[in-house]
Amino acid sequence: MRGLSFALFLALSAVAAPAFAATPQNTLVMARQIDDLISLDPAECYELNGVEILANVYDRLVKLDPADPLTLKDGLATSWTVGADGRTYRFTLDPAFHFLDGAPVTAEDAVFSMRRVLELDRSPSFLLAQLGWTSKTFGELVHAVDEHTVELTIGADLGPSLVLALLSSTATAVVEKRVALEHEQAGDLGNLWLKTHTIGSGPYSLITWKPNQSVMLLANPNYPLGPAGLKRIVIRHVPEASVQRLLLQRGDIDIARDLTTDQLAAISGDEALAIDHFPDGVLWYISLNQAYAPLANPKVREAMRYLIDYQGLVASFLAGRYTVHQAFLPDGFPGAVNDTPYHLDVPLAKKLLGEAGYKDGFDLKFEVYSNSPFTEIAQSIQATMGEAGIRVTVVPEEQKQVLTVVRSRRHQMTASEWSPDYMDPQTNAGNFASNPDASDTPAERTSAWRNHWVIPELSRLTREAAAEHDIAKRAVLYQSLQRRVMVEGPFIMVFQATQAIARRRAVNGFALGFINDLTFFRGVTKQ
Repeated sequence: MRGLSFALFLALSAVAAPAFAATPQNTLVMARQIDDLISLDPAECYELNGVEILANVYDRLVKLDPADPLTLKDGLATSWTVGADGRTYRFTLDPAFHFLDGAPVTAEDAVFSMRRVLELDRSPSFLLAQLGWTSKTFGELVHAVDEHTVELTIGADLGPSLVLALLSSTATAVVEKRVALEHEQAGDLGNLWLKTHTIGSGPYSLITWKPNQSVMLLANPNYPLGPAGLKRIVIRHVPEASVQRLLLQRGDIDIARDLTTDQLAAISGDEALAIDHFPDGVLWYISLNQAYAPLANPKVREAMRYLIDYQGLVASFLAGRYTVHQAFLPDGFPGAVNDTPYHLDVPLAKKLLGEAGYKDGFDLKFEVYSNSPFTEIAQSIQATMGEAGIRVTVVPEEQKQVLTVVRSRRHQMTASEWSPDYMDPQTNAGNFASNPDASDTPAERTSAWRNHWVIPELSRLTREAAAEHDIAKRAVLYQSLQRRVMVEGPFIMVFQATQAIARRRAVNGFALGFINDLTFFRGVTKQ
């Protein structure tokens, strides 16, 4: 590859050819499905692939330790203190951090970045709203004391561990205020421009994003924690797992992120390749929109929980990639419930449907991601639900299409993956067990809201769990919430993921985080 331009390399590697073509020595090329990407603005991005990219191009006040995801470590802040009132926090920024244009990262940039999340009011805004902030009150509660000191007051009664976990999410990624405002259009605080550009201080910056094709990142040579091991990171959109396998075996990519169980088994004897497994907080679950009359009936939802072949799926083509998990907190979180009370039981499901007034079943549109294993799981669910008379039509779509219809609350049934936003139980409880608002313009757009599940009592209990300072007592409260949602909610939690990647042995140092914003590229090298 010596002497071959990088642009030419990408063009050539996209064309099928039998010849081996090694990737450039200073570049990591990954293949995965990235059609969920909608925006790379930290105030808007809320998709799994996007959050992973943001984690590598922006810094936050504090971060979690990838090796121990329940432990906080320094981010932009080298130290922080909590006031005697339990609500006032002060962060001291490290003056070594600079944006790509050389400007220092200041407290004013950090304050501006959090304020624009609330003012734009896109999907990530509910994370900061949990701190008791609104776009109107933010200026009174958060300010820059001086160039390197941020002071903030929490407008809600929350335990410090939850506050710091919220502040570690990518919703607090710091963008350069001056550049964002230079690209402002019609008061959007630079949102249109920041969808496809980055102005962070992280170890990488965005060079190009071609929707449904590729993302390219370039290393920041002046990153204060040390330069990245590789100059470029390229993520190629390859939705077909079989094509990922072919590209990996040919040497056209370094890492395949979405291989199926049988494909992983097929390459296990290839001496040029290695397979790595990582624990993962991602949950595979089904959403049932209660705006569709049959799904508003609790007996119907209970019946549907008994119409999935959980064990059969994980014992066959999902082996090694998923485990059965039926609660909204993944195993690995404090307070996680690992009960699995539901199993395939068609006679019981028929009985429940009859009691609900649907002895002849009903029609149901099931929108799922078009990639594997979503389509295969959906076909299995279609078959088992059909045994009880529920006539499921499976509609495979691009990830962004499914996300769009769910966020507009126009779906009937969908399958999705959910990754925690931060390492505290409230991250999932606040999404699946909170929605006191039946309106179309709620303060928080949770998954409960998106499925028209109005739950003032559970919302109150969720707030009480968030406010509890005793860690052991908090765990008990979250266990109770999980068991309530497991029985009552419009969600069927099905699996917890175990991530497996296949890589060429020349690649070292690549590790998937327990949540997406803990996957970092800076330490990756190639022999």
